[in-house]
Amino acid sequence: MIVNRRTFALGLGAAAVLVPGLALAAEDHLAEAISHTKEAIDHGKQGHAKVLVTHAEAALKHAEAAEKAKDNEHTKQGVVHLKEAIEHGEKGHAEEATKHAEAALEHLEQAAK
Repeated sequence: MIVNRRTFALGLGAAAVLVPGLALAAEDHLAEAISHTKEAIDHGKQGHAKVLVTHAEAALKHAEAAEKAKDNEHTKQGVVHLKEAIEHGEKGHAEEATKHAEAALEHLEQAAK
């Protein structure tokens, strides 16, 4: 029984350390997603569709990781708009891609609150 109690106690201790880490990981990914989305918007406003796509793809990876770590409707919507930004940016439609990146940013910032 002593071994089982120790194993149980170790398990609880590990869970206490790891669970807050998951929330922190989600926040870190969300911060990175926001940062890259802002970069995408800046480049989109300058008409740089290809660079917008590069930053939107990086933002998308972080937003998806944040969503996986912590389910949030705003993060989901941010992902949807980032995908749209990438699709339009790949077609060279910087203005439309920028609109979607701006919508993504609004959602990601709401998720970060």
